[in-house]
Amino acid sequence: MANLALTYLELGNLGEAEKLQKKVLLLRKQVIEEHHPDILTSMAYLALTYVYVGKLKEAEQLQQEVLFLRRKVIGTEHPDTLVSMSNLALTYRQLGKLWEAEKLQKEVLLLQKVRIGEEHPHTLISMVNLALTYMQFGKLLEAEQLQETVLMLQKKVIGKQHPYTLNSMFNLASTYMQLGKLQEAEKLQEEGIFLQKEVIGEQHPQTLDSMGRLAVIYQVGGKSKGAEKLQKEVLLLQKKVIGDEHPATLTSMTNLTSIFLLLGKLQEAEKLHKEVFLLQKKVNREQHFNPLNSVNRLALTYQVCGKMEEAEKLQKGVLLLSKKVNGEEHPATLVSMNSLAKTYQVSGKLEEAEKLQKDVFLLSRRVFGEQHPATLTSMRSLAETYQASGKPEEAEKLQKEGISLSKRAMGEKHPTTLALQSNLVETYQISGRLEKAENLQEQLLLLCKEVHGEYHVNTLTAMQNLAETYRNLKKLDEAEKLQKELLLLHQEMNGNYHPDTLHCMGNLASTYIQLEKLNEAESLQEVLLFLCKEVYGERHADTLATINNLAKTYRRLGKLDTAKEMENESSQ
Repeated sequence: MANLALTYLELGNLGEAEKLQKKVLLLRKQVIEEHHPDILTSMAYLALTYVYVGKLKEAEQLQQEVLFLRRKVIGTEHPDTLVSMSNLALTYRQLGKLWEAEKLQKEVLLLQKVRIGEEHPHTLISMVNLALTYMQFGKLLEAEQLQETVLMLQKKVIGKQHPYTLNSMFNLASTYMQLGKLQEAEKLQEEGIFLQKEVIGEQHPQTLDSMGRLAVIYQVGGKSKGAEKLQKEVLLLQKKVIGDEHPATLTSMTNLTSIFLLLGKLQEAEKLHKEVFLLQKKVNREQHFNPLNSVNRLALTYQVCGKMEEAEKLQKGVLLLSKKVNGEEHPATLVSMNSLAKTYQVSGKLEEAEKLQKDVFLLSRRVFGEQHPATLTSMRSLAETYQASGKPEEAEKLQKEGISLSKRAMGEKHPTTLALQSNLVETYQISGRLEKAENLQEQLLLLCKEVHGEYHVNTLTAMQNLAETYRNLKKLDEAEKLQKELLLLHQEMNGNYHPDTLHCMGNLASTYIQLEKLNEAESLQEVLLFLCKEVYGERHADTLATINNLAKTYRRLGKLDTAKEMENESSQ
């Protein structure tokens, strides 16, 4: 029965697999003792089935139980226990519990390095998984460093043509692109494709997918003509090999649409957009599919890479096309308007941003109603532009209205409500009303801890902002207490060498100085200087600033010779 359940699982017959695995587990519990390895194996397979059918909460609960029992029965370093840890970490990641996933994956990786070595295939897989968690967490520098290590080891251990090695090359190329390292991304993607063609052939769907990703890198790197040529080649082959209704083919058509828009080929873009839309409607994979949303996402990539003119040009083309194809009040058109307005805002074109965001807000309210999430998002965006334009009164009025509507529609603990409150805090701070900011921040921090947990980025940001408000209000004891708590959390999450941890140390040291706790400031600044040199190097701006701050502390402590040495070091 157990083998049949696994066969069902491999064949994708998940309903039968789940049903049979539950039966096997029940029978085994009746026959053998509760902690027997066979029972734990049945529980583990049932949890895996839960993951496949999307029952992530049930999977998490069962995997936690399996891990607890395996630690107890066979020990933490047993291979089966390490597998359980890895599986639970992947479930955490799917549930968005990224800190828990990262913590568990780091533990697995450390144990595997000690037990089976850094070059063992299982260790390499764990490194890949941890890098992907870093990516999802937005920790791109950590992801890059780990992916470079993995790729080097995989080339050595399993060879550069192994599928795992090729995947690592493409993952690292993606990280490079997100970091704006376009030359490195292009070079690595081209190398991977060359190897892929040798191994599985030019017309293999995976090769075509890799070529499509290279076309995107070309496009973001300003090589629009090269991107157009390659994307057309990919699309032609995909239509031949996998058909024009395949999701990968539709993605390529959407990417080619964005290239046409950038090149000013509006007629070709419109024609292709309509073709994609009709094909998607025909296969009925997604009722509300809109190809232009993918183009808008590509524009965000341009923003990340600092290519604001290209982002603006692409979004203007999208908006023009959406108005023509869908109409001005269509949700897709409103999304395109909002995206373009955001680009205006980031580029400092605040008048253009404000004008467009007012249009979005009025249209959203008419089309969706005032309590719809899209309307609330447009209110938030417009208020941010008011804020940036030096119009705090208009920003405050709109933010308060948004908070009231959001509480009524979604409740006070909804992320949208919390985000609107966070924006109102900024407005209070800009206009110098620190007491109002303090009161709202204290409420917001409690809600963030309750909703997100204390390790979530929103909670940490709320703590940091409140501590800064305390400092500005000269409530230095409260600031110190909160900054210490924040530093401990960052040290637990990221370790001492992470930039966020170093930033927290610097803030706490400044508060110590304001409190005249010069010995504590000195000790912390000395640690901070050592870490800055390790992380950033001797001549980095943050390292030099830390040297100067420490020199000032030495002077206030009367350690004039040491202060002079520090000052000489910073001036060299």
